[in-house]
Amino acid sequence: MCLRVSYIYGGGTISAQESRLNEEINVSECRLIGVDGSQLGIYKIKDAQRIADEQGLDLVEIAPDASPPVCRVMDYGKFKYEQAMKAKQARKNQTRVEIKEMKFRPKIDKGDYETKKKHIMRFLAGGAKVKVTIMFRGREMAHPEIGLKILENLSEDLKGDAIIENQPKLEGRNMFMLIAPLKKKEKETTNAKDEDA
Repeated sequence: MCLRVSYIYGGGTISAQESRLNEEINVSECRLIGVDGSQLGIYKIKDAQRIADEQGLDLVEIAPDASPPVCRVMDYGKFKYEQAMKAKQARKNQTRVEIKEMKFRPKIDKGDYETKKKHIMRFLAGGAKVKVTIMFRGREMAHPEIGLKILENLSEDLKGDAIIENQPKLEGRNMFMLIAPLKKKEKETTNAKDEDA
């Protein structure tokens, strides 16, 4: 299957994988766009090809469905290379959000709680979301409020660094909460509110 990718390039949209160029263009005339993007007018296709050849460039059909079709004079190899580099850079700049998980027991002691909280803060600082899980066993299921209290304490301790994305929810024997790192602006606003209080 061939995916169609469109790019805007000066005088029109170019379909990266479906553009005909030079001798592949089999129409009698075209509306010609110069290398600088200027409208040159309507030319016989052989004259348009001659203009491109004289400049050592390609004639590229950018709007085959127009009447007459629109062609542009350009360095097609350079254009494709630049587009590939832009696409590569765009992929590089995409942020992938990672979700880490931290598990707690309802009867967690203070030291373990602090250690796990530090791990969560490290995950958040690295830009990851954190799924916090309280795991209940046996009779502990009779007291879900203990797990809820741990999650409330945690959200209070992390309020300058995180926001709750999914509120605590009990599913089976586990209680979950999803927290996400605060963006820089949100962090500054939260810190300013804390200082005013």
